[in-house]
Amino acid sequence: MTGNAGVHREEVLEKHFVERLVKAQGYELRTASDYHVGRALDSGPLLRFVQETQKSEWDRFVAQYAGSSEQAFLEGVERARKATGTIGLLRQGLKFVPGIKFDVCAFAPASGVNADLVTRYGKNILSVIRQVRYSARNGNEIDVVLFVNGIPVVTIEIKNKPTGTTLRDAENQYRKDRPPANEPLLEFKRGAVVHFALDDDNASMTTRLENGKTKFVPFDRGRDGGAGNPDIPGDFRVGYLWADQPEMPAVFSREVLLQILGSFVHVEKTEDDKGTKKQAVVFPRYHQLAAVRAIVADAKAKKSGQNYLVQHSAGSGKSNTIAWTAHRLISLHDDVDQPVFNTVVIVTDRIVLDRQLQGTVSQFEQTPGLVKKIDGTSRQLKAAIEGGARIIITTIQKFGTEHVKELAGQRGRTFAVLVDEAHGSQSGANATALGAALGGGDPSATVEEAIAEHQRSRGPQPNVSYVAFTATPRNVTLERFGRPGPGGRMRAFHAYPMRQAIEEGFILDVLQSYMTYKAYYSLEKAVDDDPEMNVRRARPKVARFASLHPTAVDQKVWVIVEHFRRHVMADIGGQAKAMVVTASREHALRYHQSMRDHIAEQGYTDMKALVAFSGELEVDGHRYTEAGINGFSETELPGRFDAEQDCRVLIVAEKYQTGFDQPKLAAMYVDRKLAGLQAVQTLSRLNRTTTDKRRTFILDFQNEVEDIKGAFEPFYQSTTLSERSDLNQVYVLENKLRGSSIIDRDDVEAFARIYFKGDLTAQDRIGLQALLRPAIDRFEEEDEGRQEEFRSTARSFSRFYAFVAQIVSLSDTDIEKLDAYVGYLLRLLPEREVPGDNEITDDMVRLRAFRLVAREEQDASLTPTAGRALDPITEFGGGIAEEEEEALSEIVRVFNDRHGTDFRPEDMRKFEEDGDTVADDEDMTEMLRNNPRDVVFPFFNQKMFNALVRRMQRENKLGNIIMTDPVVRERLTRHLFDRAVSRTAKPGNKASDQARLTPVDHDKTGKQEREFKA
Repeated sequence: MTGNAGVHREEVLEKHFVERLVKAQGYELRTASDYHVGRALDSGPLLRFVQETQKSEWDRFVAQYAGSSEQAFLEGVERARKATGTIGLLRQGLKFVPGIKFDVCAFAPASGVNADLVTRYGKNILSVIRQVRYSARNGNEIDVVLFVNGIPVVTIEIKNKPTGTTLRDAENQYRKDRPPANEPLLEFKRGAVVHFALDDDNASMTTRLENGKTKFVPFDRGRDGGAGNPDIPGDFRVGYLWADQPEMPAVFSREVLLQILGSFVHVEKTEDDKGTKKQAVVFPRYHQLAAVRAIVADAKAKKSGQNYLVQHSAGSGKSNTIAWTAHRLISLHDDVDQPVFNTVVIVTDRIVLDRQLQGTVSQFEQTPGLVKKIDGTSRQLKAAIEGGARIIITTIQKFGTEHVKELAGQRGRTFAVLVDEAHGSQSGANATALGAALGGGDPSATVEEAIAEHQRSRGPQPNVSYVAFTATPRNVTLERFGRPGPGGRMRAFHAYPMRQAIEEGFILDVLQSYMTYKAYYSLEKAVDDDPEMNVRRARPKVARFASLHPTAVDQKVWVIVEHFRRHVMADIGGQAKAMVVTASREHALRYHQSMRDHIAEQGYTDMKALVAFSGELEVDGHRYTEAGINGFSETELPGRFDAEQDCRVLIVAEKYQTGFDQPKLAAMYVDRKLAGLQAVQTLSRLNRTTTDKRRTFILDFQNEVEDIKGAFEPFYQSTTLSERSDLNQVYVLENKLRGSSIIDRDDVEAFARIYFKGDLTAQDRIGLQALLRPAIDRFEEEDEGRQEEFRSTARSFSRFYAFVAQIVSLSDTDIEKLDAYVGYLLRLLPEREVPGDNEITDDMVRLRAFRLVAREEQDASLTPTAGRALDPITEFGGGIAEEEEEALSEIVRVFNDRHGTDFRPEDMRKFEEDGDTVADDEDMTEMLRNNPRDVVFPFFNQKMFNALVRRMQRENKLGNIIMTDPVVRERLTRHLFDRAVSRTAKPGNKASDQARLTPVDHDKTGKQEREFKA
């Protein structure tokens, strides 16, 4: 025991670290006596590098500074470090009168064409010193310091878990015992670039020592989708710092460390929580470094024409990752020293170009004119592409303009397209236009060739690679940009998932404190007669009437304001703010009016609410705008909300539910239905971190906790797709369109001959519309149900074909012609007339009673095992539900039944399982396919009744509700019957396929349950 005690000492890890750097990474081992405390320099390697790599300049220097050349050189190095910092010195070198310039570091050249640069790079001297005494004022020592040509770049404090110390102790050592003032090694910018704390298992880093305010961030690889590091056979878990790993060489290897110093680290201007301007040195986190290097390595090996999906959570530093990727790709050369990409295009779907992204990319610009920001017209974009601009930053919308569509002959050049927020930027016509602009060939001789060329330009292009970034990839995103993983499931090329970001503290877990409220309404008819109303349209209007009633709004506002003041307002040093998410612009207005009045009545002079919605709103004969209510312009709102302390609450309708980064948001009050990706994006407005922000609150008046957790699950860890979509469904939709009475093949062919000939004149457009007129006439001759079925099918075809055409290179000009024809036809078809007989007014319905009941607050956080794959595009809805006429009194009663019972989505799914079992019976399926609805329903009703009896025996509570309430039972059976009819017409069944593309995040059972309850 005594003889082995030394194996647990801290110096064992320290010695192992240094030994591996020397033996495996070629470091030169130097001693503490070689280090000059005052200069923070090991001058031996520095002088050696300069004299060996720049001999002629050194000879000139010696002649100029005879007798004191080394002293003069070292003094010049000191001046340069004070002026430009360590990074500036390493990248820019230094100059001496009369124009003698020295490089103190040789970074890897972009290509091997210049042999002298390659040789000079190989002569860099990486060295390491243990136990460096860094201060002339005390005996403090840094465990390990890494040098590049004698210039210190990394300091490291090491702790040892077996002796009871961890990297937290190392961090505290920096905070408490390593004051940076007047210490050249530790001073910001002038000293070492980065400071690491580590133990056996974990590592963290900081680029600025500020005593007790020093902030460290994790520098771990991630373990099983969460924080930490995986085991490394035969080494410590932090061995990736000194030992090469499958995904990347060692972080402190010559290749990686010099690349970080030369291409990644940069100084940016920031503001602290109090608005004080300061500078920060940005050093890449491990996932950023690994992602960029992996993309670059793959692109070098495979050249252009590849897709990369980067799933990096909020808090991942996406703007920096995009900027690093852009600059690395534009300088990338292949094995024969040819550039892999001629141009890098960064696109976003935000109409106003992302200023942060612009600034981040531009600040890496070392060559003037390298980055071209297209914040003007589309002509500017066209000129930049034609002029061979190296890095272009633009919005996706500009690719859909006529000027950019004129581009031709770009197939001979190579492009890397970096997509910010892939799920928004790479769908629809603008994405198709982008591919066509960058991948299109020269104009074709015949119309048929032009159609084939147009189709080719929509699909994968051998000269265009896409790097798509998103925290929440949808199924179409995974199919468009993902790559097959284990089991063939599509997944991201690189992932830094939500779970890891939460566990590492870069974002907060917004589900940690989740409270739901249940609203109970009782309505009654206030008119003597009993008008017939359209059920499908009237029910939502009754619900809207109830939710907008002053009593309901006032009670919810009371809960919101008092909860915020009691539980949230004092957080973040008294700076906490909240967001109220409402269902419509009128809801936002009513909430604002009620909150304004409540605040005034209570005398709360320290808070006020702002409102955010688009356009002009007319309510009760008055017109309202966001600017008019708030008293300042829309563009001022984010800044005012942030800076003015009494602006505590922001009430929104659609706006600011995505892309709004406000770290002071600590609470969200939700009064609208949220589902799928929308739920994740909306609630994630809360997850940004800031000083003293430790928790968040969500109060939800509309959604169930389990539904919200289900929405987050696919994105909690690395998102995958359960299986690929059946792309052949596009031909099912095509056949359904061609089989309709509205589409005529000859019309489609005639249309295509004009449409694809190019350079359309006004006369051509007149001709196109003339060719569409017969189809419009045939459409108008159909009944309303047939019209809407065709419209739904046509829209589904257009969307799905646009998706399929991006995934695969098609060789089918017939379907391309149909797509062009249908797309134009949809714009000309008359809109469906909406009957005006379903208005619900105050004199028709009155609110008899309202009760708001709080449920128990929950920790809804997901567990480490949470997660599920996304489903592919498999379902196509179709047709128009049969219109059902029903008295207003019945509609009100069904609404009251809805809010008087306690159904949950889980309960409804059990009934739907029973209904599906009945519908899937072979005899019942045949009846549904081959008989009118009114003939089949009595048989279905009897079978369903038997199934409900069996359910009652298993689920006593639910069974009693159904069996003792014939109205609810009738509603449920009708709903399940409609569902059964729809199931017989799904793709894969023998009945005619229906044709409305189901939204990507559509939760089928959840939606039907909501429709039934409405």
